[in-house]
Amino acid sequence: MNKRPRMGDFTVWKKKKSKPAGEVLSVPRTDRRTLSNVPDPEQIRVTLDRRGTKSEAAASAERDADYLNRIRMLSLRYMADFDVFLAPNGAKRRARVQGRAVDISSTGLLVALNAKTDQIRVGDRIWIRFRIPPGTMPEGFESAVRMRATVVRAFSREEDGREQAMLAFEFDKPLTAYFQRKRWGYSVYMASGMLFVAFAFVMLMRAESVIYFKYNMWLYLYSLTAAAFLLTRYLFGAFYRDVPVNPDYTPGVSIIIPCFNEEAWIHRTILSCMNQDYPIDKLEVIVVDDRSTDGSAERIRQVVEMVHQEAERFATRDRLKMHVLEQNGGKRVALVKGVEMAKHDLVVFVDSDSFLEPTAIRHLVQPFQDPRMGGVAGRTDVENKYTNSITKLQTVRYYIAFRIMKAAESWFDSVTCLSGPLSCYRKDLILKHADAWLEQKFLGQPATFGDDRSMTNFILKTHRTAYQDSAICSTIVPSKMSVFLKQQMRWKRSWLRESLRAGTFIWRKEPFMALFFYIGLIVPIAAPIIVLYNLGYVPLAYGVFPGTFLTGLLMMALLMSLAHLLFRKSRLWVFGFVFCLFYEFVLLWQMPVAWVTFWKSTWGTRETPQDIEAKNRKAARRRKVKESKPGLPL
Repeated sequence: MNKRPRMGDFTVWKKKKSKPAGEVLSVPRTDRRTLSNVPDPEQIRVTLDRRGTKSEAAASAERDADYLNRIRMLSLRYMADFDVFLAPNGAKRRARVQGRAVDISSTGLLVALNAKTDQIRVGDRIWIRFRIPPGTMPEGFESAVRMRATVVRAFSREEDGREQAMLAFEFDKPLTAYFQRKRWGYSVYMASGMLFVAFAFVMLMRAESVIYFKYNMWLYLYSLTAAAFLLTRYLFGAFYRDVPVNPDYTPGVSIIIPCFNEEAWIHRTILSCMNQDYPIDKLEVIVVDDRSTDGSAERIRQVVEMVHQEAERFATRDRLKMHVLEQNGGKRVALVKGVEMAKHDLVVFVDSDSFLEPTAIRHLVQPFQDPRMGGVAGRTDVENKYTNSITKLQTVRYYIAFRIMKAAESWFDSVTCLSGPLSCYRKDLILKHADAWLEQKFLGQPATFGDDRSMTNFILKTHRTAYQDSAICSTIVPSKMSVFLKQQMRWKRSWLRESLRAGTFIWRKEPFMALFFYIGLIVPIAAPIIVLYNLGYVPLAYGVFPGTFLTGLLMMALLMSLAHLLFRKSRLWVFGFVFCLFYEFVLLWQMPVAWVTFWKSTWGTRETPQDIEAKNRKAARRRKVKESKPGLPL
């Protein structure tokens, strides 16, 4: 007889397996309720006053979704493990009490004391000091804290066979307000001021390009074009605004999760998709397993059964389904199968290693109030940002790519890539283009990756596409350099292939957007030639140090870094500089390779049918060489 899965079982499993070796993630404290953010159909969860009736303020708050989300973020607790120093009023430095943080939220802290003390009692208001390590809480909270807090609860628990004193503290002000005031000048005034300086400096450098234009027309034309392209993107990105939430607009949504070998993350993805602040009769989740070769299918079955049993009153048996493909067909086949099973008019694609914020769907659907809107992308943040330098680089890059680049495209209702981690489409449009999408070939080779850009092109031909910054998910990014470089090569190939496709029809869109697009196609393709000329040919041929070129590169890096600092108020902003240098001296040189291999269909990071076929061909060639040259190792 199978043991019924419980949330506790998943908690233990997550601690053991959901964080592969070396990955650093913030871990929210497990809620005893399986779907804590789903609207309550039976009104069992209500805010009561001491007389047992719902207060007027609580009733008003329940009608205000944004207010509830702010409260949720304030109360969300994260597992913690760092030193905490407590100073009762009047206590000298040597008399301070030391403890260890157990969990933390924006409004409070739970501390385990190293030894019992009578100096601190419930109701005491004391000074508390600690440093939040990176990865404990979301980005922006990693800092030292010294503030007053009130003891709201004291109790004891047994830990490793010994009794341990526990104190729960409520901060005088939420950490969000504490950091906002503390870093106001640091993150806002400095960032905005230096952004203006960088912007002005780039403009002055472009003035130099105009002066010397006659000496090397093509070089300085590229310089002027590239600068104008980048600066206008930041400009239109700054103009971008979300479509506000209309509380009366909640269209039916089907979330499709394609899964292939994501045993470590799939349970969290499913729960985040089910645990949405969205009417239960308007939301369903369909998980399609693409014949995974690890334990993904079994993990999906376990979490589906657990949700069905523990959250049955939320109609989960009708709203959460699993389907296993008869054979491995690739991500597109899995997505189309999910769309065919969907019962609602809007379908949301979510990658199997991506996790949705509880209000993601509510925000994501808002642009569809425009009947001409065909697809909408949400914002993707990096979940494992603090793992190592590779993930920190990607954190800044992801944020700028979405908040600046996609936001700028959204100004013209022409987002050119509705990204795989979180995007929403009209179901009828997906079905209309399904056959062409599945059978797509380029130069005779099947197009297996770049599915998000490919479908975006189908949609963009006839409809608008947009970006919704308030629809947030987080995703697991590569933390190994080899995997990261393979991913970037795959993305460059798909970008080049799909950009050439988009170039055949994008001219029909808004004229400025079309010009915007074609310049954005030419600049990256020509970039390796320009860099080689400035950093190689000019110094060797003329003995001139490329100071102007390097200064321009520094200013571009400054724009990226300071934009991240301004919006995120995070210490990771410095990695914008590092990313620009890494891109210029490493990633940029993948572009020439992509020029001559962009028809390839292998992923390089997963066992698709094309990867298996390529592996078999390689093995066959090795055997042939072995047979022709005896003694040569395979």
